[in-house]
Amino acid sequence: MRVALGFDVGTSSTKALLVAFDGTVVAESTRPHDVDRPAQGLVEMDGDLWWDEFVVLAHELLTLAPDAEVCSVGVSGIGPCVLLSDDAGRPVRPAILYGVDTRTADMLDEVTAELGGIEAVRARCGSDLSTQAAGVKLAWVARNEPDVWARASRFTMPSSRIVECLTGEYVLDHHSASQCTPLYDLTENDWIAPWAETLAPGLALPRLLWSGECAGVVTDAAAAATGLPAGIPVAAGTIDAWAEGVSVGVEQPGRMFLQYGSTTFMIVPIAEPHHVPGMWTTASTSPGHASVAGGMATSGAITDWLKRLTGATWSELLDEAAASGVGAEGLAVLPYFAGERTPIADPDARGVIAGLTIRHTRGDIYRAVLEATAFAVRHNLEVLAASGVHVGSLVGAGGGLLGRLWPQIVTDVCGLPQTIPSVTVGAAFGSAFLAAALVEPVSLPEWNPTAEVLVPDPTTTAAYEQGYRDFRQLYRDTADVVHRLAERT
Repeated sequence: MRVALGFDVGTSSTKALLVAFDGTVVAESTRPHDVDRPAQGLVEMDGDLWWDEFVVLAHELLTLAPDAEVCSVGVSGIGPCVLLSDDAGRPVRPAILYGVDTRTADMLDEVTAELGGIEAVRARCGSDLSTQAAGVKLAWVARNEPDVWARASRFTMPSSRIVECLTGEYVLDHHSASQCTPLYDLTENDWIAPWAETLAPGLALPRLLWSGECAGVVTDAAAAATGLPAGIPVAAGTIDAWAEGVSVGVEQPGRMFLQYGSTTFMIVPIAEPHHVPGMWTTASTSPGHASVAGGMATSGAITDWLKRLTGATWSELLDEAAASGVGAEGLAVLPYFAGERTPIADPDARGVIAGLTIRHTRGDIYRAVLEATAFAVRHNLEVLAASGVHVGSLVGAGGGLLGRLWPQIVTDVCGLPQTIPSVTVGAAFGSAFLAAALVEPVSLPEWNPTAEVLVPDPTTTAAYEQGYRDFRQLYRDTADVVHRLAERT
């Protein structure tokens, strides 16, 4: 049986799949892992872990499906991340993760001024600088860790690191590059060499490819390490949310893709680059497209925290949250447990649970967290609408769809229908699709047809109106206190 291998490095686990060329998942395997948080606002990961897990999972998949003929490989991973390595490809420090790592917050105004001001950055990059911007993270290392910088010669993200280990090629996909703000020009689809030299002096920039292009082939050394056939093609890959978007047809205009995971990520396709305040404008996975994206710093990660704290099972929490009902028995939550990314861009925001009494249960708190993430999605939708970006429907994917409570709450809060595809295993499936397309024509509707469409209940949507207004006001009313508390952590 001919299959493609899809691989994805997530925040809390790594997943790999073997997918037949008709879209059937033949085998899958997962490895949990943790991020490192050496201090408040710093979130890192051991870059060697990515390749180590690829090797282990590749062998596991081949054992699970001994008759499978792996014909191509696709990869994705969390991002934008920064892993610096030396000339031999050895990491010189742990990888700095995406916008949940807020170490660059104090540099943003300074760097913006160095490059000619906010309008100059927007004109070339489509977005303001934020803690999500990988280009500023490179500058942070160059300016704060000069000894480390002196040993660095290149940088990769999880997807491009695996591509390099498999093929020996130093490449990066255009979408990931567009999140290296302010190093990438969205109109020219190329690096901005003078700005790169200002922020990342002496660093070699990777060759740019679109996500579905062939980056190279599996080398003899990589084949020996992984058990994969030498010479099979490897797709350039991309950041996990966009790979997951590929798996559900993210480039279809007029709808927002929601990735339900440790964080909630949002992608809206647009015809051409368009600045949206507080959000990120990026290149897409293929030429001729652009997108506006948003992301929460924590969402599913909060529910993981609550599960560990209470000792409950997922089934218990879901049942209890469903029984709690709309409004979570009078609780309101701000889900900013690690600061927040879009649209408020506040690294010093913190989680708040308001309205607690001794009669409240863990199910009420869990329900309030789910509602808070839905309110955050609606906040992003309102920012998009104010900038002229129309969203008429949603499409979801990710681990949070294992139960329907969370996506139904989002559907009701936003008042928009939401498509649930047949396969929701995430970015690894989209990566496998890109890999399969290197070998033969494949059709996404055939790979991943619609399984269900969630429809908002007008009565429930109306019932959430006051909750949403309370959510917005709670942030404004607690911000000063919360920011003072953040200074103590």
